[in-house]
Amino acid sequence: MKYVVAVSGGVDSVVLLDMLVKSTDNEVIIAHFEHGIRGESSEADARFVEALGAKYAVVCEVGFGDLGKKASEETARMKRYEFLKSVASKHKGQLVTAHHQNDLVESIAINLSRGTGWRGLAVFGDTSIERPLLHMTKNEIYDYALKHKLEWVEDETNTTDMYLRNRLRRKLALLSSAKRQRLVELYERQIEIKQLVTEQANQFPVTSRYFLTMVEEQVALELLFTLLAREGMSLTRPQRKRLLLAIKTAKVGDTFQAGGNISVRFTLREFIVNSPL
Repeated sequence: MKYVVAVSGGVDSVVLLDMLVKSTDNEVIIAHFEHGIRGESSEADARFVEALGAKYAVVCEVGFGDLGKKASEETARMKRYEFLKSVASKHKGQLVTAHHQNDLVESIAINLSRGTGWRGLAVFGDTSIERPLLHMTKNEIYDYALKHKLEWVEDETNTTDMYLRNRLRRKLALLSSAKRQRLVELYERQIEIKQLVTEQANQFPVTSRYFLTMVEEQVALELLFTLLAREGMSLTRPQRKRLLLAIKTAKVGDTFQAGGNISVRFTLREFIVNSPL
């Protein structure tokens, strides 16, 4: 087994790298994406990560995004994962990230603040990525780093109020350990439910207009989610509601633009989803 470790240079990924190198005989490969948003600061992070590769005597793959200072957080995240997955594919390895318990709680809180449905509680849903630190808190990660005399870099954007995650982080710091654990248990339960729903949904004639017209709306919306995910596509809940209405009312031969360059064509009995351009 090869582990492709996403290393930003921060304490979380440095601890994960140290743990994997010291606890496994499997090959470890570092993957670092320099998005080009923070100028000299992010360039310095890339050099630091390359030095980690030399320290641990492992291959270090660095990607350069040159996204510019105006790039959104979502764009940076998307490009980063494109690079990380390309490195994992190149080396035929398992992609591993340093998400920890605090990240889990913060992601759930962000989704709740945006009015999420139940799927928003099943964060980190990409099963192609391993996250071995989810059981550890941020304090435990710092304790490990200090105990093993590790060095890391701090991202200055972690202290700005520009991002919702940072603002929520300070509030969540006041949560008791019992409440944090309850959120973790809720997450684990939602992951189980998500897997069960996906398995069950694959057994139904999802593209049948008549079938989706007859089942309850919530069931139909979940079935549409599963159908789209199976094809590598996604729509928001409001978009799926509009699509469901079109499935019930569209005429034969009509085409419906569902969003995200996804178009849907209707026959008498079925609807056909076309992939984004």
